[in-house]
Amino acid sequence: MTVKNSASGPLSDSATTAPPALAEMARVFGRIGLLSFGGPAAQIALMHRELVETRPWLDEQTYLRALSLCMLLPGPEAMQLATYAGWRLRGVTGGLLAGALFVLPGALVIAALVAVYVQVGSVPLVQAGFLGIKAAVIVIVIEALRKLAARTLKTPAAWILAGLAFVAIFALSLPFPLIVLAAALWGFARTAPGARAQTALPRPPYRSAALWLTLWLGPLLLLERFGAPLLADIGWFMAKLAVVTFGGAYAVLAYMTQTVVDQYHWITTAQMIDALGLAETTPGPLILVTQFVAMLSAYLDGGASLAALAGLVALWATFVPCFLWIFTAAPYLDHIAGRPRPAAALAAITAAVVGVILNLSLWFALHVLFSDVSVLRAGPVSLPAPQLSSFDPLALALAALAAVWLILLRRGMGETVLLLALAGAGSHFL
Repeated sequence: MTVKNSASGPLSDSATTAPPALAEMARVFGRIGLLSFGGPAAQIALMHRELVETRPWLDEQTYLRALSLCMLLPGPEAMQLATYAGWRLRGVTGGLLAGALFVLPGALVIAALVAVYVQVGSVPLVQAGFLGIKAAVIVIVIEALRKLAARTLKTPAAWILAGLAFVAIFALSLPFPLIVLAAALWGFARTAPGARAQTALPRPPYRSAALWLTLWLGPLLLLERFGAPLLADIGWFMAKLAVVTFGGAYAVLAYMTQTVVDQYHWITTAQMIDALGLAETTPGPLILVTQFVAMLSAYLDGGASLAALAGLVALWATFVPCFLWIFTAAPYLDHIAGRPRPAAALAAITAAVVGVILNLSLWFALHVLFSDVSVLRAGPVSLPAPQLSSFDPLALALAALAAVWLILLRRGMGETVLLLALAGAGSHFL
């Protein structure tokens, strides 16, 4: 039985389990934020370990249903998953705490990297340290994917669905929303209607949606009326990205690069590549690259003070809508899961997500182990083609060290990430 509070969300997944204190939530979600390297695959696995395996804050089915919901929404799915988990535990206050702590560590690192970047133009020692982190993430993701598949793919149909989703996105480059929609329709269509849901349909969250929509767009309207033109342009562009970013940041990177480089001329192509490279090595969602781009653009236009303001504008425009989506949609999840056909659609999405995460994991590993990865096209098929001459043996050696430390010796994830960061930084002096 789930204890509910219609104003703030479920308080726990068990009537006998008291919700955790906010201080304990801050400690746990702060740890998640600090260790959330490696993109959504690693972040999803990290949250599962912290919230389902290590402590019984969420049960398995609740976690997987929430993951399926977040995959359907625009924006960074891992950040929204953290927000949902916080909402589930302590209502809106918990959701705000969890979502903010997921983003804040990475945002602080991005701000520091921009400050270094504008002074020296590159940060080779930092990048060497982050190479070690990325090598560790390869191992973390592989282990996490294995566990996720074992928990999710319990029938032949689920395995087939995951395989088809992987082929669709890896080889055919089909849009992520199309894959998710097809999986949902397949699950819905093959299930009998069944009994009606036992949970009551929540009241439409008009007030919550109106509040968060105003909080999100109100400051941007004020910037357009009274602020610096560059800040207003940055805010509206990042807000647009927040709406169209389905399937993670990689889905819109080409569009973002074309707009900020060719249309707005805020930064150069080389600077955009540096921004992406540095954003990939920080904790938190990759879409934090928007903060880097905003701060660098504003620094080149008006100096450090404008850069700081631009960073805040980018963070606001990018991440406030995540709270809008979650606080509006989350109350409906239990009701949907209580009806056979929608529940089957969510289960099908979860199976397809395994294939999508496999694609992200493979993409990440190839770009860590090879510095030059082109695309081989043959009709509708396009496959990544790493250049063998660009293979990085140091990255492989660091990944092997991570595998020994994490899997064979069963050391902690935080300890593994720290060790590999130090090993990567040390390799800079060899």
